[in-house]
Amino acid sequence: METGADVRIRRVNEAGPDPGGAFVLYWMIAYRRGAFNFALQRAVHWAQELGKPLVVLEALRCGYRWASDRLHRFILEGMADNARHFAGHPVTYYPYVEPRHDADKGLLEALAAKACLIVTDDFPAFFLPRMVAAASQKLAVRLEQVDSNGLLPMGVPDRVFPTAYAFRRFLQKALPEHLLDLPAPDPLEGVGLKRLKALPRSITEKWPTAFPGKDRVRVCELPIDHTVGPGAEKGGGVEGRRKLRRFLDGGLSHYTEKRNEPEQGATSGLSAYLHFGHLSAHEVWHGIALKENWSVHDLSERTAGSRSGWWGMSPPAEAFLDQLVTWRELGVNFCSRRQDYDRYESLPAWALETLSRHETDERVPCYDLEELEGARTHDPLWNAAQTQLVREGRIHNYLRMLWGKKILQWSPTPRAALEAMLTLNDKYALDGRDPNSYSGIFWILGRYDRPWGPERPIFGKVRYMSSRNTARKVRVGDYIKKYGG
Repeated sequence: METGADVRIRRVNEAGPDPGGAFVLYWMIAYRRGAFNFALQRAVHWAQELGKPLVVLEALRCGYRWASDRLHRFILEGMADNARHFAGHPVTYYPYVEPRHDADKGLLEALAAKACLIVTDDFPAFFLPRMVAAASQKLAVRLEQVDSNGLLPMGVPDRVFPTAYAFRRFLQKALPEHLLDLPAPDPLEGVGLKRLKALPRSITEKWPTAFPGKDRVRVCELPIDHTVGPGAEKGGGVEGRRKLRRFLDGGLSHYTEKRNEPEQGATSGLSAYLHFGHLSAHEVWHGIALKENWSVHDLSERTAGSRSGWWGMSPPAEAFLDQLVTWRELGVNFCSRRQDYDRYESLPAWALETLSRHETDERVPCYDLEELEGARTHDPLWNAAQTQLVREGRIHNYLRMLWGKKILQWSPTPRAALEAMLTLNDKYALDGRDPNSYSGIFWILGRYDRPWGPERPIFGKVRYMSSRNTARKVRVGDYIKKYGG
């Protein structure tokens, strides 16, 4: 791996590599892809350095919170893509799907006992940081985490940024030296690695691979939530890249004027693929740069935090990159430096103060979680957005803001509103449980925002939105007809 990318590598324990091990293990937990992946690239580097085969373990647990047909199916479709991809390379791909809670117990330790060292993904949210920390206490070989979350390495910022503007100013100064440190499109292409004859039978018999022969995992037989069915989108890198190509060829040119229109379809549709690691932010950025015929010399020398003009690209491309880079990596920044990223107390002081002052304001109507989950409110537009979330695993980006604002207005307290938003989003959204999604939910309550006037009941100085004003700004008639039944 290039020296410039060393800032992305973090040792998790004090153990050293074991040169006598049988292979290098890449424990794939967040960047579930074979392309544009710094962590896979680091594992390939170690396999070459030690002259050992490479094993890629991609495991899927069933005991994590919110495990459902929807999330499992999306991940499994990505695993099928990975199986096909790695089959053409000198690597042993080991997909494992847990058939019952805690069935994977001991698998990583069994592989570690045979490994020279382990490389894994550095993802700053959900249960993954706790899982890696717990595993590190049980391993006798070196464990490294590698950051492949975004264009700016997580370790570069030395603080949490209060607004997108402040973070954008920092990005414009710090990002240029990292823009050319791209992960390899295919870290295994043209690489000569030793092949492992077979994984030990003592391991594969106890923890059989997910795709023995032509058999496929039957999600309906797993102990997960079967009430949340598959969403509208197919998972995996193949589908993610198809969506990316379609967006580059069509939606991108209309992104500036149509992205807020629910009926126009100018959004990229890539958020779930970015969340599950089927697609890399680097690959998306690289595709846009090629589309724009861009070079690093096009960057502006102005670093004043402006949303447009700095990249030296077209206005639609710059608007999209502000979402992909500024807003997405702003969430990564918060989650990587604050363990309370999903707690009410993490809101800025002004938001906590104004919400507290209005906590006892009368709420009419007031809905409980069951009514919200069932889209049983008096508001047709809100009901349509909630129905889309439950049915498809997504809400149009602009309407998701309204969705959250109304939950704040209709919940008995701001804390109850936050709990409802987190529950509904994490349970149903394909891109939930993610730094970017936590940013969006906490923005509803004031994170990354500023006090607004006039001061209102319930909201206080927190930014207000209404369904009536939203319907004036964007066309929602067909959207309500589609999802309002």
